[in-house]
Amino acid sequence: MTGLPTSSNLPIIAVFSGPTATIQNTAPLLTLEATGPGQPTDTLRAQRLAAPAVVYIEQYSAHPLEADSADLYGPPDGYIDRFGTYHDAAAVPEVGDTPVWQVEIRPEDGPILMPYLGRTRDGSPWRGTGVTPDGPDETQRQTFYPDASRLYEEIDRFGLAPDGTGRLLSRLARYEFFRAIPSGGYRKGLVGSSRTDSGRSPVHSASGQLEDVIPERRGVDFFGYFPRYLHTEPGPAQLAHATNLLQEILGSGEYLGGQWLEGSPTTEESLYWFNLVLDIKVPLVGHAAQRPHGTLSGDGDRNIVDGVRYLTSRVWADRDGVDRIGNVMVVDQLVYPAREVAKTDARPGNYVATGGSGGPIGNVEGPAGRPVITAVPSYLHTHRSKLKITTWAPSQRGVRSDGQRVHPVEVKILDGAGKLRAEAMPVVIIMKFGRYPEGCCGPHQLDGWVAHALTSHPFAGVVGEGTNPYGYLDPATDRVLAQLTYSGVPVVKCGRGNTAGFTPREHAWAISGNNLTSTKARILLMAAMLKLGALPPASDLKRPTAEELHATTQAIARYQEEFDAH
Repeated sequence: MTGLPTSSNLPIIAVFSGPTATIQNTAPLLTLEATGPGQPTDTLRAQRLAAPAVVYIEQYSAHPLEADSADLYGPPDGYIDRFGTYHDAAAVPEVGDTPVWQVEIRPEDGPILMPYLGRTRDGSPWRGTGVTPDGPDETQRQTFYPDASRLYEEIDRFGLAPDGTGRLLSRLARYEFFRAIPSGGYRKGLVGSSRTDSGRSPVHSASGQLEDVIPERRGVDFFGYFPRYLHTEPGPAQLAHATNLLQEILGSGEYLGGQWLEGSPTTEESLYWFNLVLDIKVPLVGHAAQRPHGTLSGDGDRNIVDGVRYLTSRVWADRDGVDRIGNVMVVDQLVYPAREVAKTDARPGNYVATGGSGGPIGNVEGPAGRPVITAVPSYLHTHRSKLKITTWAPSQRGVRSDGQRVHPVEVKILDGAGKLRAEAMPVVIIMKFGRYPEGCCGPHQLDGWVAHALTSHPFAGVVGEGTNPYGYLDPATDRVLAQLTYSGVPVVKCGRGNTAGFTPREHAWAISGNNLTSTKARILLMAAMLKLGALPPASDLKRPTAEELHATTQAIARYQEEFDAH
């Protein structure tokens, strides 16, 4: 399924393709034409040969000073005379003959950098992704890879270590590729024999062959951002699918660990979610990139190689070989814990550790250096998490409004196979505070959302991003949030931005988000709702009884325990 040459004795790493992943994106394939005399008419792109070809490479052309050390070299394979005819090394060269290496290049050698000569169906050169600019989806080519197999093949084929050695991936591990929430898709479908991923979505057919891929739709089956006007985002159903897939694969015991490839602004959210809910004893490493694959100073390739080095080094393992770190992000040669990492800008060095109490927990130095862990996170993760999927009950209490009252309802969370049901995924919004608010707007915004949420989503929650570190919002919004808890909707309070302090728990009706960013608090609240269910709704939201107040307070305290531990 991949062109990487690997040994069967090497460990296997599972590679998962996530959404809007620049790390799996490429520059558009363009047919460049000459704009003046002597200018190039093409650009080089990695492509495959259809048949073997013999080429003659000029000796000493790999480096400007290679010929300066000609006395250190053996003889060439032969010579090309001034008429372009090849003569082997036994011939006596004449003045002006060019010494060459004779090489046969074969299709099985993998991609080779060659001129890109593709043209549109009307014969025009490609000047963008589509036949016409800003045309409909069916007239646009895709720039994202459908899975990571081609990406890893090109890194292995073209990537070099500073010491000049290559095959940076295949010499360390074997790889299987999975399309969890892919950025690119097969709009016309694909026969199973041509698939480069490892299947399981859909599963293998009864014959043992990979099933055909049925035609896929943008925004339903794959999620890219380029061309920009065709940008789509995945929803809760796709996250539920990815959760089930990663739990099955990484929980199987067949893999050394996994790599998760996603868009750089959101990798931090997915990694933290998986850190909370996956019951796995092997590490999952997240990677992103600020520049597409193959472009000048593309950073994703190095991040992937560093991730493989982290996994194969086993610095993450305890004495029993079990992951003691949890999910991490490996970017810019640094190792960040999933709970704290956040993106701040679109450039190398743009990731930070949030929360004010830590930083990177390790690094991946030069190619000869061993990855190093300098700190072990104390918060619970993966197999140690109290929120992992294997601890969830098959069903939990949700809430539903009939327009008059809010009633508890039973919600099936897991199916008969123990897989997360997409319909059970919670929805959580973030309310942000800024000084000088119009007092009526926050409550009205909440009223409209609550009316929708309580009729459409049995698990709903709110994160209030207020002042640092206290989590204060304006009084009018706070009053609505306090009442909202008696509708069964849990509320979390956080400081805004990258808060360096821990939000105190000053209200019995609110959960402290500690030093989490609001985006991370949202992810934790979603996971906690699947474990704990909705809060118990009061019969009269404005006048809860003493018993109802006590039940709500007790339920919020259980939520707080999870926020303190994770």
